[in-house]
Amino acid sequence: MSQTPAIFDRRLLRARQRRARMLGPATFLLDRVAEEMGERLSVVLRRFERAVDLGTPSDALRRVLADSGKMATLVSASPSVTADTGLPAVRADEEALPFADASLDLVVSALALQFVNDLPGTLIQIRRALKADGLLLAAMIGGESLSELREAFAEAESEVEGGLSPRVAPFADIRDLGALLQRAGFALPVVDSDRLTVRYDNPLALMRDLRAMGATNILIERRRTPLKRATLRRMLEIYARRFADADGRLRATFEIVWLTGWAPHESQQKPLKPGSASHRLADALGAQEMSTGEKAGD
Repeated sequence: MSQTPAIFDRRLLRARQRRARMLGPATFLLDRVAEEMGERLSVVLRRFERAVDLGTPSDALRRVLADSGKMATLVSASPSVTADTGLPAVRADEEALPFADASLDLVVSALALQFVNDLPGTLIQIRRALKADGLLLAAMIGGESLSELREAFAEAESEVEGGLSPRVAPFADIRDLGALLQRAGFALPVVDSDRLTVRYDNPLALMRDLRAMGATNILIERRRTPLKRATLRRMLEIYARRFADADGRLRATFEIVWLTGWAPHESQQKPLKPGSASHRLADALGAQEMSTGEKAGD
């Protein structure tokens, strides 16, 4: 049986997240996602008996959910369990979930699953852990994130060093994630995205924020030698030239991709069988129906 290749150094990820918490984390993305997730759950007209927050690297989401009153029990599941919320917690890696089949009503996750090496496998485990009609709601960093930084680094390294090294993670594309939800067995899968543009005085301020998020380079194939000053200087020049607004401040794009899927249940809506429609599409559109091969005006 083939093994999924490792893209991310997850031990290094946890070490950098710990460092970020110690030094004072930058939480503006997590705070925004937590608020949005609370709003999305508020329109679900049910209460969840057992919910799990999977891997979210701060307590922002847990605070929002605990205050919502929509769940009886909320469990924090993370490789780095902390007791800062007073909620039940379990040490769990997102790639090896400890939950029994059909034991959960809700799984939420904020800005964690983008660093999973085997995302299809994780989604399958979540699907199995959910009861029938259980809900997955997750937010991930999407593939359009940090496109400016990626482009500036690529050109600078090509010019100065004659080659490229991986510096910005290859986050999943929104077009692929819907198919992954279906493959994992989720019903009614929905994938959508938000784009947030954050403005900085210079790229170094962006890099400081990434460090404070615990989100600097954790790629297995990253270059292990220090970044050359000439490469950094050239990157700063390229970034400032290409991605500056009229006031001189620089843009950085963050794409947040939302995944929603339900464990199948007989009460859920089903697609109609082919040929079962009771009304013609042409009538609904107020158009004239033509047989195959017939041209308008013939």
